[in-house]
Amino acid sequence: MTSLPPLIWLNQRADEGIQSLISKSHAAPMDLNDVVRWEMGVDRNQVPKMIEHSWLFGTPYFDALDAAQKHEVLWLENARDVSMFITLEQTLPPLYVGYLNTYAGKMSPAVYEYLMIFSKEEIVHTLMFQRYMKMANLPLFAPADGLYELLTQQLPKMHPVAGIICTLLIEWVAELSAMYVSQASSVDPLTREMFRAHHVDEARHIAFARWVGESFFEKASEEDAAKMRALMRGLMARLIPQFTYNPEIAAHTSFIFPIASDDEEAIEQVRNSPANLAKNEACFAPIYNWLHKLEVM
Repeated sequence: MTSLPPLIWLNQRADEGIQSLISKSHAAPMDLNDVVRWEMGVDRNQVPKMIEHSWLFGTPYFDALDAAQKHEVLWLENARDVSMFITLEQTLPPLYVGYLNTYAGKMSPAVYEYLMIFSKEEIVHTLMFQRYMKMANLPLFAPADGLYELLTQQLPKMHPVAGIICTLLIEWVAELSAMYVSQASSVDPLTREMFRAHHVDEARHIAFARWVGESFFEKASEEDAAKMRALMRGLMARLIPQFTYNPEIAAHTSFIFPIASDDEEAIEQVRNSPANLAKNEACFAPIYNWLHKLEVM
C-alpha cells in the first residue's frame, strides 16, 4: 500500500472523531484494581454465557451431554474467548509501537497519540484478562489458526492502515461475540462486569479503526482498494469459523468430548448448524453491514 500520501490520511470527520476519542480516553483511563469488583470472585456455579449460545447448542452433540458437562463446556468456551483477547491484546502494542517507531514524523499528531493510547489500554486489558483467567482457574487456549503469525510476522511488514484494519476485524469480531453472549442477568456477575468494562475501551478502538479504514477507501487507488478488500475477505473467512467453534476444546474437558479435534466433518456440521448460522447473523450484523458498505462482502 504505497500510493496513499500521507501515510494515514483522515477525512475531516475522522480527524475530529479521533480527537474526541483521545479526550475521552484521558478523562477515564482504566485502572486494573478498580475496573471490576474483584472481591466478588468468579462464581463457577453460575454460567459465563447464555446456554443457548454454546457452540454446540441446537446439535445432537449438545443434547447428548448431561447438565454438568454442558456447564463445563460453557466455561471452556468462555476460556477460549478470553484467551483470544489475551493473544490479540498482548501482540497489538508491539505492532502499533513498531509502526510509530518506523514511521515517526509521518503520521498526524492525532493518529500518533491515539496509537499510543490504544497500546497502553491493550496492556491493561491483557493484565485484566490474565487476572480473571487465574481467578477462574481456566486454561489458556492457543491462538486461532494463523492469528499469531499474522499479528507478529506479517502485519509489521505491511502498511499501517493494513495493520489497523486487520486488527479492527479481529477485535470487532471478538468484542461482538463476547458482548452478545455475556450480558444476561444469569451470567456470573464478575464475568459480565469485565466484558462490559472492556467494551467501553473497545468501542473507542473500533471507532478509531473504522475511521481510518473508511478514510483509506475514500482515497485509495482501485488497485490498493482491491488488495485491501482481498486481505479483509480472507481474514474474515478464517475468523468467523474460529469464533463459531474451536476444536481445541476437546483437549480440555474432564470427559471424553463428543467431537474429536481432527473430525473435520463433525466440526463443519457444528459450524454450519442452523443455530450457529442464525446466531452469527445476529451477533456479527454490525461488522457484516460495515463490510457490505465497503464492498468487501
